[in-house]
Order: sequence, then structure tokens, then C-alpha cells
Amino acid sequence: MYDRPGRGSGLLDVFRWRYLLRVLIRKGTATRYRNSTLGWIWSYVKPASQFAIYYFVMGIVLQNHRLENYAVYLFSGIVIVNLFNEAFGNATNSIVDNRALVRKIYMPRELFPVAAIVGAVIHFLPQMAILLVVCLLIGWVPTVAGLVGALLGLFLILAFSLGLGMLFSGLNVRYRDAQNFVDLIKMFSTWTSPVLYSWVLIAETFHNYPWATFLYTVNPITVAVELFHVAFWEPTVDTTEGLPSFFGWASLCAVILTLCILLIGQAVFRHYERTFAQDL
Repeated sequence: MYDRPGRGSGLLDVFRWRYLLRVLIRKGTATRYRNSTLGWIWSYVKPASQFAIYYFVMGIVLQNHRLENYAVYLFSGIVIVNLFNEAFGNATNSIVDNRALVRKIYMPRELFPVAAIVGAVIHFLPQMAILLVVCLLIGWVPTVAGLVGALLGLFLILAFSLGLGMLFSGLNVRYRDAQNFVDLIKMFSTWTSPVLYSWVLIAETFHNYPWATFLYTVNPITVAVELFHVAFWEPTVDTTEGLPSFFGWASLCAVILTLCILLIGQAVFRHYERTFAQDL
């Protein structure tokens, strides 16, 4: 039985072509900071600078001291949103950035966005290391439930990023203005999830429309951010505002939404991959 030329099994081919996936991952990490003086130090400088700006504006200028240990609350949200933004952005550009390989040889095209996602995880690790060090210094005691929740949030973000990444990477080859929509989504990701503020403010703002708060919480990024707060911020404070009473249902909806995005992203990607070489 022969495979149809130029067509594969979608994401399942990633497991069959593990060697090429490792090659693409090494290529991405090796070229990220090529000819850069500071090199991997930028993986620490960028998130630290972002945190400093947000903390200065929200914590000092606007006096957002409603939350105890606001710095930990802020940074534990920033690291997961940064992971989404980098994974989503890299996956979207993965086909265009590897146009030379796409035009010359055949390999499962899904390898490119998956390698981009793994590369984002590698550069997420330094930020995660900073968060862990800070938490340990202020007396953080991890819990099994918290760590399991953080892992679930991490997998949710990666699956959501992969689904959106495949969707927009397929569109981006044919319609380059798709990148503008990606930039908008990345910009909104920080402000439409409880990173700079608590979810309670959303509930108070829409107290007459509880369905609006539920829709806000259904966002997979919101679910992941809250799970990171539970894992890394809550053990460092005496009192917390807790999670919404409907958080379990909202999380289930977020998982279903993520699976739908994965299926749609794979379908759109496979539709446009037939003409990748010609469009590039």
C-alpha cells in the first residue's frame, strides 16, 4: 500500500518523522541569537524588562496593591502569556521562514509549526526559572494539585497555540495580511486575561451580566493564567480571592474550544499546504 505523494497523515506524521523534528528544533535554537552579542541572555532580559514596565505602571503608578505579592501574581501570568505569544507567532511564520525547504523537498509540513512550538518552550524555560527562584525566595511551598494544574495549563496553552498557529500559518502563505490578525491577537492576549488585574474586577464590572464573566473565563489563556496563579502565587499569600465558582465548567469549555481550534487549524493547514511551494 502506497502513500499518496505529497500528502501525509497530518499531525500524526510528526511522530513518524521525529529525527527531522529534532533537526528543525536544533536549527531554530541555533539561529535564534546568531551574531548576537548577548545571545541567550536576551531570553532573560526581554521578560524582565516587560515585567519591570508592567509593574511600574500597574503596581506603582496606578497603585494596584489590592493583591498581595503583586509582583509574583504579575510575573506568573506574564510567563504563560509570553509563551502563547511566542509559540503562536513562531508557528504562524514557520512555513514562510522555511520557504527554502518547503520549495525544494517534501516533508510533513506540520513539522514546521510543531518545531516552532517546541522552540518557544525552550525559550520559556529561562522565564520559568526566574519565577521559581523568586517564589522560593519568598517562601513558596509547592503543592501537588498546584503543580498538576500548572502542567495542565501549560499543555492547554501549547495545544491552543498549535491550533491557531497551523490555522494562520496556512493562511499566511497565501494571504500575508493574516500576520496583521496575528499581531492583534497577541496584543489582546495580555489584556483579555487576568495578568495585570484580578478576574474579580471583571466580575464586578459585569455583575449584571454573569454570562459575560463566564465567556471571559472560557478563554484558554485565562484558564492557563489562573492555573499558574494557583500554582505559584496563591501559596505565597495569606488570603486570595479564589477562583470563579464556575471555573471547572469554564475550563471544560476551554478544553473543548482548544480541541476545536486544533481540528480547524489542521483542516485549514492541509487545505492550503497543497499549494505552499507555488505560493512561496
